[in-house]
Amino acid sequence: MPVFNYFFDMDSYMSKERFAGIKKFAADKKTPFVVISLSVVAQKYDELKKSMPYADIYYAVKANPEEEVLKLLAERGSSFDVASVHELDLMLKLGVSPDRLSYGNTIKKAEDIRYAYEKGMRLFATDAESDVRKIARNAPQSDVFFRILTDGIGADWPLSRKFGTHPAVAFRNILLAKELGLNPRGISFHVGSQQYDVTQWRVPISTCKELFDAAKKHGIDLDIVNMGGGFPARYIQPVEETQVYADEVTEDMREIFGSEFPRVIIEPGRYLVGDAGVLVSEVVMISNKERGGIPWLYLDVGKFGGLIETIDESIKYPIYTERGGEVNNYIIAGPTCDSVDILYEKLQYRLPCSLEEGDRIYFLTTGAYTQTYSAVFFNGLPPLKAYVID
Repeated sequence: MPVFNYFFDMDSYMSKERFAGIKKFAADKKTPFVVISLSVVAQKYDELKKSMPYADIYYAVKANPEEEVLKLLAERGSSFDVASVHELDLMLKLGVSPDRLSYGNTIKKAEDIRYAYEKGMRLFATDAESDVRKIARNAPQSDVFFRILTDGIGADWPLSRKFGTHPAVAFRNILLAKELGLNPRGISFHVGSQQYDVTQWRVPISTCKELFDAAKKHGIDLDIVNMGGGFPARYIQPVEETQVYADEVTEDMREIFGSEFPRVIIEPGRYLVGDAGVLVSEVVMISNKERGGIPWLYLDVGKFGGLIETIDESIKYPIYTERGGEVNNYIIAGPTCDSVDILYEKLQYRLPCSLEEGDRIYFLTTGAYTQTYSAVFFNGLPPLKAYVID
């Protein structure tokens, strides 16, 4: 049975000074909550922009919609991928112009398409004939890009099956969109969130080129490759540096499309904000259910409080405690009255035997998909609170 030691080289996640600052900030606050460091978000954005200067960055708002985060990214020049009219309204409220927004969700009500169009949005993702027809009726002459299927191999959080369509179907939708007066602009794909394999972009890029060529034969000049997200945050499994991913993707584009390749859009979410978060929790109870068995560590945060990505033990967060000494395997669970609320059981963490009720446990790399995935009132518990610091 796989186990992880609790002790990590903190310097590979954050400086001692940054952790000390977070600990001091968090000292008088009631757990659980997540602390987001804006300086880390800025660093990640700048790093990505430097690595892929030709790409237009559309931050995936769903990853972390804290206003301070959005304002920082907007000031740095980011555009934004919105998944609903509610995210659209948020971005407009913050003063981001609609020409910097893309409606990236392929599942949309007609009324929401119409609303977005009336607010000035002109770039929509699609992957179904029904959606193409709705866009044509409610957002006439808009730009559209067509999402294709990927298998998500190599990713902790695959995004296959539900989104995207077979290239042959995408091609039919391209022709239909043109016929209905829309402006087909390009192809999009997503290789899976938290993608470890730097080679996974090559096949979908090749498929994009095939669709570009097929569309051109019908007088349609596509000019956008939207690569979605996939660049990873730093959880337990090591990842390549940003530049390694960028170099591989850039080389794939050059080999497949040539030196003058089309406009590239990327939609990072987890990559930009994941490393910026530290979730602070507290030990509620430690239980030895059977003699000689593995102890259960119950925390005041669980799947329903922001850690839903531990479902199937998919995302493996680095966990830190200031306790030391001899260690033991633990099963880690949340506080709610639901047997699903177990974070890690098959995959056991080795944590100090000296842990006591009331001790604080720090989940690192929790800036993405934690607060936004939090239940609003399950067991009467409030949503995960977030604090934003410099």
